[in-house]
Amino acid sequence: MKKRVLSILMTAALAVSLAGCSGGAGAAKEAGKTVEATAGTTAKAASENGEGTEKAGAGKRVCIVYSGNLGDKSYNDSCNEGAKEAAADYGVEIKNLEGTSAEEWEANFLSACEDGYDLVICSSSNFEEYMKEHCASYPNVKFAIIDTTVEGDNIVSISFAQNQGSFLAGAAAAMFTQKTDIEGVNPDKIIGWVGGMDIPVLHDFFTGYEQGAKYIDPDIKVLQSFAGTWNDPLKGKELTLAQFDQGADIVMNVASGTGPGILEGAKEAGKYAIGVDLNQDNDQPGSVLTSMVKRVDTACYLAIQSVVEDTFKGNSTSYLTIKEEGVGLTDFSVMKEHLGDKFPEDIVEKVKELEEKIVSGEIVVENYTGFGANK
Repeated sequence: MKKRVLSILMTAALAVSLAGCSGGAGAAKEAGKTVEATAGTTAKAASENGEGTEKAGAGKRVCIVYSGNLGDKSYNDSCNEGAKEAAADYGVEIKNLEGTSAEEWEANFLSACEDGYDLVICSSSNFEEYMKEHCASYPNVKFAIIDTTVEGDNIVSISFAQNQGSFLAGAAAAMFTQKTDIEGVNPDKIIGWVGGMDIPVLHDFFTGYEQGAKYIDPDIKVLQSFAGTWNDPLKGKELTLAQFDQGADIVMNVASGTGPGILEGAKEAGKYAIGVDLNQDNDQPGSVLTSMVKRVDTACYLAIQSVVEDTFKGNSTSYLTIKEEGVGLTDFSVMKEHLGDKFPEDIVEKVKELEEKIVSGEIVVENYTGFGANK
């Protein structure tokens, strides 16, 4: 019951934020509680609590443009989960446009602009430049962008404190790499991180990851690689294996459709990984320590909800932090089951402590330039 109440409180607070608050919602969060990484929980709770009007969106048309493909078991699938929840709750019509190149992204975006949708959701920061160039030419279309901020009278922006979630992931990785009694963990103070495209939002991830790792061990070395694509698992695997060869024994995946290769590489090498966006702990059971969850599903759902309920307000921004349960780590339960008595409980206890300190302001996690609540 407590988890459900927290989800309802989060949804109510975020709805207010989307209606025009600029600093993120003020939902209460139980100190030290890790995020439950079940896509759609927040949306379902909102519907069950009577916050949505059943089928109120019948006749509304929403288009979501993706800078990648669905089926990534990560960022894009999380966004799609939120859209499917909104469609079920409100009866809106959802159109998905997938693309893997800049040319496809812009073409899909312009097609959505021209086709008379009530709302066009740009799923990632890859669409930022197209929105800045074209949204003003479509004043009767409402737009939302996730993962960055774009100004405009017909645009709402929803971004996340991925630096905070990554701080926890980096701290967990730094502690785990010290557990040499666990098979596959070597004595080297080295951890890894593999991203998809080399874009600013991923640098915000890495900034937090590195800070969290060095908070635990100032002498730790953090390897960084970019695949240059969201859609190449083989490249992700190759980069991950290369980092293992350099001494890392745990690597964080921040690579969408490239990410499954990172997790597979960990399994193949007898090493470990950290998942991202959705709960990926079961993708390679026993090889994924935890996942840094980013509630893209909630962002997508609430953008649609704001159009259905006529609370959409352009030029508004939301910034979802650990406090609002916008980001956080999964509960380590899959790895606990795999390792049994060897599972290092001190990692879980330390993560809870760090969450409390971030929420209280005792720890201030650094942002990459251009990110944060006051961007």
